[in-house]
Amino acid sequence: MSFNKRDTPRTPLVERLLRRVEIASTGCWEWTGRIHPSTGYGYLDILQVPRRAHRLMYEELVGPIPNGLDLDHLCRVRCCVNPDHLEPVTRGENTRRGLAGAQTAKRMAAISHCPQGHPYDETNTYVGVQKSGHVNRRCRACHRESQRRYMESRRVP
Repeated sequence: MSFNKRDTPRTPLVERLLRRVEIASTGCWEWTGRIHPSTGYGYLDILQVPRRAHRLMYEELVGPIPNGLDLDHLCRVRCCVNPDHLEPVTRGENTRRGLAGAQTAKRMAAISHCPQGHPYDETNTYVGVQKSGHVNRRCRACHRESQRRYMESRRVP
């Protein structure tokens, strides 16, 4: 395949995509076309609308991306468009798997006490998972105090 050949409006999309791919030794299909400077994702204009290259490649070779799901780069290379390296997952799961999730976990682990000064240790920490998949931790001592104040406010004089 020639990488210099200009695309015409009648060039099939998959062919347009593959012309801008270089296969790395890792198995990644690295996008050689336009790359967004801050996100690192590859882009291709479709009818003058920029679209993410990895999403286009996945849709062309695998099928539609299920509603409400994002594509996670299993290889952690944002310019990779190899559909075998992409997995549809929820936004929360994608964040937990990615660098942002790891940085958040590291930052949270560095916080050793709640805002009131109680230690975040095994006996005083409750770890919960919300419906969104977000993991949070709460101080048991602060929660007990909050519950005590609530019950007191409900007491009939």
